[in-house]
Formats: sequence, C-alpha cells, structure tokens
Amino acid sequence: MKEMGVVVFLLLHSIFYTAFCFKDGLLPNGDFELGPRHTDMKGTQVMNKTAIPSWELSGFVEYIPSGHKQGDMILVVPKGAFAVRLGNEASIKQKINVKKGSYYSITFSAARTCAQDEQLNVSVAPHHGVMPIQTVYSSSGWDLYSWAFKAQSDYAEIVIHNPGVEEDPACGPLIDGVAMRALFPPRPTNKNILKNGGFEEGPWVLPNTSSGVLIPPNAVDDHSPLPGWMVESLKAVKYIDSDHFSVPQGRRAVELVAGKESAVAQVVRTTPGKIYVLSFVVGDASNACAGSMIVEAFAGKDTLKVPYESRGKGGFKRASLKFVAVSERTRIMFYSTFYAMRNDDFSSLCGPVIDDVKLLSARRM
Repeated sequence: MKEMGVVVFLLLHSIFYTAFCFKDGLLPNGDFELGPRHTDMKGTQVMNKTAIPSWELSGFVEYIPSGHKQGDMILVVPKGAFAVRLGNEASIKQKINVKKGSYYSITFSAARTCAQDEQLNVSVAPHHGVMPIQTVYSSSGWDLYSWAFKAQSDYAEIVIHNPGVEEDPACGPLIDGVAMRALFPPRPTNKNILKNGGFEEGPWVLPNTSSGVLIPPNAVDDHSPLPGWMVESLKAVKYIDSDHFSVPQGRRAVELVAGKESAVAQVVRTTPGKIYVLSFVVGDASNACAGSMIVEAFAGKDTLKVPYESRGKGGFKRASLKFVAVSERTRIMFYSTFYAMRNDDFSSLCGPVIDDVKLLSARRM
C-alpha cells in the first residue's frame, strides 16, 4: 500500500505543468489542498518548483497550513486547510486550455500578512493587471478578487506574482481558491440599450463564501470581469450572488462598498435630442449593512440621488431618471454618497446594492 501511495503521488506531480482542460470553477488544485512532500519543504518554504501539483513555482513560496503562527499573528485559511504565500518576487503559474478569442475571468482569494502596501500582478500574456490589496474589505482579512482577459491562443498561462520587495522575504500575500469562468459578453437588446444591466454575467463566485467578489478598478483591467461595465474609481465594487446575499432581481447584483470611491459605469450609444429613461433598483444585501444610504445615478449631465433606508435585512426600491441625450455617447454611472460598515463587526465595508439597470428610449418628457 505504501508503494502504491508513492506511485499515485508521483503521478500527480508528473502532470504538474501540462495544459489542463478548462471548465468553470476551481482550477486543478486551485485550493492547494494537494501539497508538497516533506522532502520538498524547508519549514514552510517550498524548495522544489514542481512540488505543488498542477502548479509551477518561482521564488520564495511558502505552503501555509491554517492556524500557522507568525510572530503575534495566526494565519487563517478561508476554506480548506492550506494556502500559499508569495514572498518577494515570487509567483505561481498554471497552464489551461482555452478557446482563442474568448473571454475569461479569474477569481482568487488573497489576504495581506505583514506588509502594508502589498499588491499582486495577475497576468495571462499579453494582458496583466496590478491589483493593490492594501484595502481590506472584510473582517476576516481575506477578500475575493477578480480579473479578466481575452485568450490570444489555445492555451492560457495564468501567473499570480508578488512584485513587492520587503525586508522580510516571507512578508507577502496569501493566495487560495483560484478559479476561472468563461465570460459571454452580452449585447444590447430592444428591451435594454445597456449591456448586462442585470449583472448576471460576471466572475466565478466560490461556493460557500459569503464575502462576494471584488471587481477591480478599470485602471488595472483591460477587460472587465463584469462584461459591459467599467469600475471608474479608486476602489473596487463587490459582485454578489443570491446564494449568499439578498439580490433584488435574478441571481447577481453589485454592491457599492466604498462610497464615492466605488463607482460602476457604462458608455452607451444615444441619439442627441432623444428622450431616454434610466431605471434601476436600489437595495441592501441582507448583510447587516444598516443605515441611511444614497445612490447617485448619472446619465450624461443629468443626475438623480436615491435615498434608501436600510435595515440590513434585505429589501429594495425602484427609481428612474428621464433625460434628453446631448451626444452620441452617454455615460451611465452609479456610486454611493457615503461609506458604510456592517453593524455586526464594524470592520467590513459595505454599501447599497444596485440591480436591474435598464435604459430605454421614451416618447415624451
């Protein structure tokens, strides 16, 4: 039996860097529960670049068990028993078979450890994005991030890299739960000029995770993981699902979690002089985000402030803005006037939810 176990282990390691067939969900060993052999370890540091099945490592990479103590900190893994930590200039990568010309989003969990200005470089050549992770949105310290790319060939080499240089080479972010989803960018219809107005198309949401998925600012993402929409702000917006939150319409929605620093926008074709109606839903995610909220909606130069009194237990109201287009392209944008914190832990950022956004032409004001 011992020899059989060794053979199985070696077989798993022998396929560490083949191009895996893609399917929505966790990447092969995306939760890092299959780990290195003790002979490939020095303390928590992984010494062999092929030691973690399905991944190739570069630089100072650690294999961290949940509950590992570092100084006064206890490192907690969000799901399962293990995660990896990327030290100075360290990276992990995996090759996946994809369809050339198609769009994909990557979702992963990340947590800051001892460095304050940690960031991650996520890439699939020739696309890349540098994601700042110094803002912690949840009380657990772990946040789910998303990033998107357009496949340039029949395979994608996914690289997550820590570009930081700290005095302590082990002072880097923790990574867990790496997943991927194919995106199918929607088109405008005769029922909605906006694309993806219900936010149903978006990144993979890991099962049994109640933190939502952060959509990064547009500045770091050539292809949005929320098709049709851009995040035009310094902070991310949060993508939420009906399995874990209260969603006003359908199965997905967006939570504006950082006040005026968390804005989502879309540019649409309009006819100057023509009348349009922008309708949408404002609510809360039933995540203990209670208090007075205001969502500001913009359609070109026209604005509307929608107040919403949240009890933090779910609920929503509808609003609409009628305007006359002044150009051939009109920017539709939403943000929250105020910052908000969940009242059950006072450390998790939250905010109003928007959903079911529609834009239609109208006959008269």
